[in-house]
Amino acid sequence: MSLHHKRILVAKPGLDGHDAGAKIIVLALRDAGAEVIYTGLRKTPEYIARVAIDEDVDAIGLSLLSGAHMELVTETVEWLKKLDGEQIKIFIGGTIPKEDQQALLDMGVVGVFTAEMKLLDVLAAIDKALTS
Repeated sequence: MSLHHKRILVAKPGLDGHDAGAKIIVLALRDAGAEVIYTGLRKTPEYIARVAIDEDVDAIGLSLLSGAHMELVTETVEWLKKLDGEQIKIFIGGTIPKEDQQALLDMGVVGVFTAEMKLLDVLAAIDKALTS
């Protein structure tokens, strides 16, 4: 696995104020060789899309614990399309119910990760999604 030369934006959309999981992913991605940009808490989908394009990232990782994952991912995808950034891949992590996971994948998300997953498996899946 090598995430070297990959640029990944990690963001916390919406009003959720818990970012411990996002920070763990940021550090794990960095340790795996990725260049990581972390936007911090409470960012809008428009802001996230604009930063992703400005920073020329390969992927966006959204950390979602608020229960608004369907709406926030949909809005982020829409903003990426509006700004000609639909080539940027999106993965998400957090509290994502099983019944929503397929719908998120159907809208273009390349990976849905939950707290029960092993960190190395998450990194391997992100690496695979960014090299395919």
